[in-house]
Amino acid sequence: MSHLNDFKTWWAHAFAVDDPAQEWSAQERELVERLARFVVRRRMTTPALMALETGRPLNFIGSQFLVFLSPFLKFIFSPAECDLFAEILQKRHSIDFIIDTIVERENHE
Repeated sequence: MSHLNDFKTWWAHAFAVDDPAQEWSAQERELVERLARFVVRRRMTTPALMALETGRPLNFIGSQFLVFLSPFLKFIFSPAECDLFAEILQKRHSIDFIIDTIVERENHE
């Protein structure tokens, strides 16, 4: 009977999704805020938002691609920042968080 209970426990969480009201850490907020400042300062808000919206279904794959490119990105960002950004993209609502931050920064500039 324990195998059946183990299977039931596993199956109950097999299709679980992240909590939409999840909290973002201070480090995650700071990194996304830096990204938003970078985008707005260069007046690339519209292309950035279009790229984020277009790539929304592929954000997890994008995070894995970011891990793949990390040796090259570490010339620009610190290794910890590359890893943190990849972790951010692995979360379900990360694209919404990034878009909201960019739009908020654009409205304040």
